[in-house]
Amino acid sequence: MSKISIQYYKSPVGEMLLGSYEGELCIADWRYRKMRTTIDNRIQKGLQAEYIEEPSDVIDETIKQMKEYFNLERKEFAIPLLLVGTDFQKSVWQGLIETPFGTTSSYLELAKRIGNEKAVRAVASANGANSISILVPCHRIIGSSGDLVGYAGGLDAKRKLLEIERNLFV
Repeated sequence: MSKISIQYYKSPVGEMLLGSYEGELCIADWRYRKMRTTIDNRIQKGLQAEYIEEPSDVIDETIKQMKEYFNLERKEFAIPLLLVGTDFQKSVWQGLIETPFGTTSSYLELAKRIGNEKAVRAVASANGANSISILVPCHRIIGSSGDLVGYAGGLDAKRKLLEIERNLFV
C-alpha cells in the first residue's frame, strides 16, 4: 500500500494534521474536528494509501508558508494541492480557491459561481468536507445573513483567520 506522509502542526488558531502524497499536499485539516475519521477514511481510500508520520518537503514548505501567512507576510500559497473527493466536491473546492483573499462569500454565491445555484445545501456539505483548510479557504464562506457559520476548526479559528486576512490589507 502507498503512503501519505503526515505531521502535526500547531498553528496559532489550532492544531492541524498535514499530509502529502507524491509531492502534493492532500490534507491540511484540523486535528480535532468532528469529522476527523470520515475525512481520513476518504483521503486514505481515495489514494489507496495509509498515513505514516514522517518528514516531507511539501509539509515543510506548507508549514513555512503558513507561518508567513500567520505573520501577515503571505496572501497566497504556492503549494501543489491534491484534492481528494467527488467531482462535485472538487468543483466546490476550486470555487473556494477562487474566492479572493480578504473577502467573504455566502454558500449561495459560491453555488452560483460554480454554476449550480440550486445546490446550496450540497455546496455547504462539500465545503464542510474540505480537507485542506486555509489553503482551500472555506473560512471565507459565511451565512447569507453575514453571520459566521459552521467551521471545522471552530468559529473562533474562523474569526481569527478572517481577521488575519483583513489585517494583511492594512
